[in-house]
Amino acid sequence: MVVMDGVGLSDKIEGNAFKNANTPNLDYLMNNALFTSIYAHGTYVGLPTNDDMGNSEVGHNAMGCGQIYSQGAKLVNEAIETKELYNGNTWKELINYCKDNTLHFIGLLSDGNVHSHINHLLSMLEQAKKEGIKRVRVHILLDGRDVEATSALKYVEILENKMNELNDDTFESLIASGGGRMNITMDRYEANWGMVEKGWYTHVLGDARYFSSAKEAIETYRQENPGIIDQDLDSFVIVKDNNPVGTINDGDSVIFFNFRGDRAIEISRAFDEENFDNFDRIRYPKVMYAGMLEYDSELNIPKHFLTEPPKIKYTLTEELNKHNIREYAISETQKYGHVTYFWNGNRIDKFNEELETYDKVDSDIISFDKAPKMKSYEITDKLLDAIKSNKYDFLRINYPNGDMVGHTGNYEATITGLEAVDYNIGRIMNVVKETDSILMVTADHGNAEEMFDSKGIKTSHSLNKVPFIIYNKDNIKIKNGDYGLANIASTITDLFNIEKNPHWKESIIEDE
Repeated sequence: MVVMDGVGLSDKIEGNAFKNANTPNLDYLMNNALFTSIYAHGTYVGLPTNDDMGNSEVGHNAMGCGQIYSQGAKLVNEAIETKELYNGNTWKELINYCKDNTLHFIGLLSDGNVHSHINHLLSMLEQAKKEGIKRVRVHILLDGRDVEATSALKYVEILENKMNELNDDTFESLIASGGGRMNITMDRYEANWGMVEKGWYTHVLGDARYFSSAKEAIETYRQENPGIIDQDLDSFVIVKDNNPVGTINDGDSVIFFNFRGDRAIEISRAFDEENFDNFDRIRYPKVMYAGMLEYDSELNIPKHFLTEPPKIKYTLTEELNKHNIREYAISETQKYGHVTYFWNGNRIDKFNEELETYDKVDSDIISFDKAPKMKSYEITDKLLDAIKSNKYDFLRINYPNGDMVGHTGNYEATITGLEAVDYNIGRIMNVVKETDSILMVTADHGNAEEMFDSKGIKTSHSLNKVPFIIYNKDNIKIKNGDYGLANIASTITDLFNIEKNPHWKESIIEDE
């Protein structure tokens, strides 16, 4: 099974890196193999509405468990609407801990609804004032990835308007620090701890370039680096009388308000772990720290969280284990967690050590448009060796190129990345034929097929359907209907001629 991360389907020509790339192998598959399109966004993957873009995490959850769970934003929306979040023990403890000190919020400031939503922050600001908190500081991570590439000032204005509305003699809220999400704080899979270190120095120590306001910082960086987009902006600290307005100190409470886990785990560890050694924290304040969700349920990261995550049961891997089906999964660092942790229902450990083998190729620590082929050749090499070894029955791979290169906004580089994916899919097709195997190709969400819109460069995911292909399997056909990623698990068990789990969505295929 090949997952082309961030590759959707669109009839538009302009800005469509997938359609405009030279992809002879995928063209062949879509014209000659079993092919249809399936949904990978909105309610099909557990998000609030069909206006919500899918993402890699919920996509792999859905593929790997055959069901639809309330995810991320939907969970938090429900917790806020019912007041469950504010009536919970964690919120109460956070408020009580910092009554005489400062409540800090750190997170992605946008309405992209992939990692966070600004409305969650605004609601918590209002509630903090209601509960008698006197001093709040917000440390903003700039998006430009799940929203328009240079939209940061819009969200800063929304936040500052809310703060000005709330501020009075009893309550003071200010932006304290910030920086682009691909520059500080939001690393994932331990690919670049230096990002997290830079975020720690910025948010906790107040050690970054000084500015009088977030607006001044953003505008200055844009003037100094023409063409730079929000996700890449450097770190900054807001000062008054040349002193940082919001360092994090003993007796403070800290909330990381992102709901998505992958880019929240490392900064959470820096706050939670006393014997932390991934970088020198210089100063380790005694704070109460909480995440919006529990980002890693197996390792209990963070120790405190505001909203319970979905408890995903009846995964495909568990079902395959019952039939002694041997699995192999591989990607490079950037998406390794997706074909393992997220695929297996947010589980770090294997279900069965003897039946599951997971492999990883280290990603480059550079902007992915600088090397858009990424590690597609290396992970394909390993996959082909695994297929030929005859040690495994079900093998899956994730090619990150469409997503990771697409997010840079570099259209030509994304085309190069997709052409590398296509070339390597051709290599897989050859070995599938040699070994009389079955090849399935799909994607977890759209991105690379929609890189321009009326406002210019578009770096966010899309609402488009994604391809679903089965190659080298006769005597089956695609059923008519509206199918999504959650229908893939039962399709895989159909291909193995074993019963699907009764909790799953139906299969996309049937016998002719």
